[in-house]
Amino acid sequence: MKTAVEWLIDMLVTENEVTLKGENFKLFEMAKAMEKEQLCQMYIQGRKDNHLDYYPEKHANETYKETFKQD
Repeated sequence: MKTAVEWLIDMLVTENEVTLKGENFKLFEMAKAMEKEQLCQMYIQGRKDNHLDYYPEKHANETYKETFKQD
């Protein structure tokens, strides 16, 4: 499964011929990192709100990697 940012990058590259060089590459990498952080923070907050585990940060990263593994 792709994240929304990864999907957008693919669309820009294939449909609009945007290149992943230089500043574009840096911006795309920053957007992907921001999205990962947001998704992990939502997961962590949900786990804490429901008192589901003691290590939500560890589980957030594991869940992200399992869900959005690179093909």
